[in-house]
Amino acid sequence: MENTFRKAIQDNNEFIVTWELVPGRGSKEVSQEKALQLAEQAAKGKKIHAVSLTDNPGGSVGINPEGIGREIKSLGIDAIIHVACKDKNRTQLESQLFSLERSGLHNLLVLTGDHDPGNFFGRPKPVFDLDSTQLLAFIAKMNDGLELPTAKGVNKLQPTHLFAGAAVSPFKATEAEQMLQYTKLRKKIENGAQFIIPQVGYDVRKYHELYQFVKHNNLRGCLMGNIYLLTYGAAKAMSMNKVPGCVITDKLVAELEQEKQSSDKGAAAMLDRAAKLFAILKGMGYKGVHLGGHNTTYEQVEYIIDRGNELAANWQDYVREFDYPQKNGFYVYAKDEKTGLNTAQKSNDYNNYEKSFDLNYKMSRVVHKMMFEPNKGMFGFMRGFCHAIKDSALEKPFHGIEHFAKSCMYNCQDCGDCALIDVAYVCPMGNCPKNQRNGPCEGSYNGWCEVYPDKQKCIWVKAYYRLKGYSEEEKLNSYHVSPYNWEKQHTSGWINFFEGQDHSAERLGIKPRTNFEEKE
Repeated sequence: MENTFRKAIQDNNEFIVTWELVPGRGSKEVSQEKALQLAEQAAKGKKIHAVSLTDNPGGSVGINPEGIGREIKSLGIDAIIHVACKDKNRTQLESQLFSLERSGLHNLLVLTGDHDPGNFFGRPKPVFDLDSTQLLAFIAKMNDGLELPTAKGVNKLQPTHLFAGAAVSPFKATEAEQMLQYTKLRKKIENGAQFIIPQVGYDVRKYHELYQFVKHNNLRGCLMGNIYLLTYGAAKAMSMNKVPGCVITDKLVAELEQEKQSSDKGAAAMLDRAAKLFAILKGMGYKGVHLGGHNTTYEQVEYIIDRGNELAANWQDYVREFDYPQKNGFYVYAKDEKTGLNTAQKSNDYNNYEKSFDLNYKMSRVVHKMMFEPNKGMFGFMRGFCHAIKDSALEKPFHGIEHFAKSCMYNCQDCGDCALIDVAYVCPMGNCPKNQRNGPCEGSYNGWCEVYPDKQKCIWVKAYYRLKGYSEEEKLNSYHVSPYNWEKQHTSGWINFFEGQDHSAERLGIKPRTNFEEKE
């Protein structure tokens, strides 16, 4: 069967509509049968290009979307399989991707995944072996034909035909969170994301901001809007930060509370709002829309499509109905009072943050400049010293001193493939519950970590403001960090760094030393 979703994405004249279905927990429960019935309606209606199937949304257990995806494909409609990095190491992810290729399920939405809230067995151990940018990069290698070293040379596997997209959150309240989302988006696109679906939000200025950022930076990913059919209950939960990444303001919640007093409990207003947002996104220049919502019917989806297309010619008339800014919320671009959208000029929201004295980071910068900048300061001495003690009786006590110092200052996890210099000396292995080494996930809220809201700041937010104090925030997320090498665990990160054997060696131009290398 032809990949009609991929063909439509690549057709400049096609406006894409996808519909998110949540098969839920179990294998032959009501939720799975309902998902199949809705997909069958969508296939017969021919107004939806693909249905997307979630992978443990919110961290809660659900059926693997691949099984349902095969059945949906047989109904005559494309499926987009959500592939979350959570709870799968790179070996399992590779196996899953080859299985999807074999099944003809080529369309993927690559996600970090939500932290598991726990179940009747308690909270399981989270696994975030790869992040979404690393998985996208691996998928690109698979599509080129994965090359595997063998005793006889290199064995190249058959190229796959995976068509991967990614997520982004344009609805962040702080400068650090928003700019980090955009710089990570650039990484995702550079590593192979073909389409982008944002998280849920109803602030049209933020949608316009995302569109402007992609256009101004010449990023090639196809942007799709995300329209969630918003009931009062769902909006209330999102406004209280109970759904990671989804942002609904109190102003919109108040409107929904009023609407639910009507005879239809606000159903007509909900559909009208969704249709107008559909029209705005289409008129603004988005490639398509992604529809979702709890207990949404096919008839509702069809109404939104038809009504949205009717309204699209006059889309600018509805922009001011979607004025839902967050309190003290950050915008990249200044507001255009005439249209209610954005101008091309930067906003005045930059630099509106609390500056603090950070002794730990000041000391780290001094030591970094003294020892860890190639061909400067004591770098040559440290490189020679580490090479001399490697595999000697001095290596273990040297490693012990390193681990003690880094544990006191950074909550070091003794990983041996140190990412401190990538995240302004905030350890992503010891301080991020998702171990994100290429930028934050989409779940932070007002600067707080998704897993520990109001208790722990997102480490990437902390790193951003550390660097901003030196006007160096552009360095953050400016390069791709390869997956962590678990073989290095409980070895000396300093020795691995100076020997050119950690992930940063190639980027910094540190060549691996050999016993035959001349003294520096």
